[in-house]
Amino acid sequence: MAKTIHNKGLYLALVSQLDKLARHNRQGSFRTKERYYEAVKRFCAFLADSYHLQKLENISGRHLTHYVLYMQESGKSASTIKTDLAAIRFFHDKMSRPKYQLTTNDELAVELERRCFGGVDRTWSNVEFNKMLGKALAADRYDYILALYLARYAGLRIHECFRMDTAAAEQALRENAITVKGKGGKVRTVPINEQIALALRKQLGRTERGHKLLVPDGLPTDRAIAALQFFIMRHRDEVRDAGSDRPMTFHGLRHTYAAEKYRELTERGMGALDAHFTVSRLLGHERPDVTNIYLASVRKGERHEQ
Repeated sequence: MAKTIHNKGLYLALVSQLDKLARHNRQGSFRTKERYYEAVKRFCAFLADSYHLQKLENISGRHLTHYVLYMQESGKSASTIKTDLAAIRFFHDKMSRPKYQLTTNDELAVELERRCFGGVDRTWSNVEFNKMLGKALAADRYDYILALYLARYAGLRIHECFRMDTAAAEQALRENAITVKGKGGKVRTVPINEQIALALRKQLGRTERGHKLLVPDGLPTDRAIAALQFFIMRHRDEVRDAGSDRPMTFHGLRHTYAAEKYRELTERGMGALDAHFTVSRLLGHERPDVTNIYLASVRKGERHEQ
C-alpha cells in the first residue's frame, strides 16, 4: 500500500524541483535513472510531511539521519537504504546552489547495518531498558514509556504502536491482549502484561477519547515517530551497557521480546520447532529466516534452525 501523503502541495512542489534536475540528467542507465528518481520522490514525500520543506536545495544531514531511521523502522534493508541515500546524493550534486554539504554514510548519526540472517544481536539488556525508561520518566514522556513497553513486552513495531487510539487501548484492557494489523494487513493478537496495562491506563487518562494515544493533535504520525527515535538516539550512549557494541534502536526491543518469549516457551517445555513458530506468529512473520534474525541473541543450539 502506498504511503498517504498529507502535505500534497509541498510534495508536488518538491517533485517539480526534482523533475527539473532529472530532465537535465544524462548519467546512468535507464534503470538506474528510474530507480534513483523514484527513491528521491519517496524522500520528497517524507520531507513534505515530516519537515514541511519547500526547497530541495535546503536538505541537510539531519534530514538524511531522520530518513534513515524512518526507513529502518519501516523494515527497509541496509542495501535499499544505501541505494536511496546514493540517489539523494546524486541529485544533490546536480543542484546549482545547495545550502548544505551532505554528510557521508560514515558521518550519519545512525548505524547502517548489513542485514544478517541470525547474526546480529540487537537486544537490549534489562539495565539498558530500565535506564531508558528513567530518561522518559524524567522528561514526563509517559507516551514514550508506553511505546517502549509495547515493543519490549508485546513485540509491536513502531508504526503499530503509533496507530493505537483510545478505542484500541480500551479493547486491549478489556481482553488483556492487543489486536494488531501489521504488515501486509496481517492481523495478530498478542497478550499484554501488567506493565503495558498500567501504561495504557496512564496514557488513556491523558488522551481525549477518539484520538491516537501517541500522536499529539496536529502532528503528523511520521514526525511523532521520529521524535521517539531521536529521543532514543540522543540517550543511548548514556544508557548502553559498558563495553557493549550492540546497536540500540526501538526495533531492537522487538528482538528482545522475541528472544525472551522463545526462552520462556522452551523453558516451559515447548519444543524448539513449536517455540520458533509461536514466536513467528506473535511477531507477525511467516518466513523462518526472518524470525531467526530476531533470535540472533539465542545460542544456535537453543533455537530451531531452518
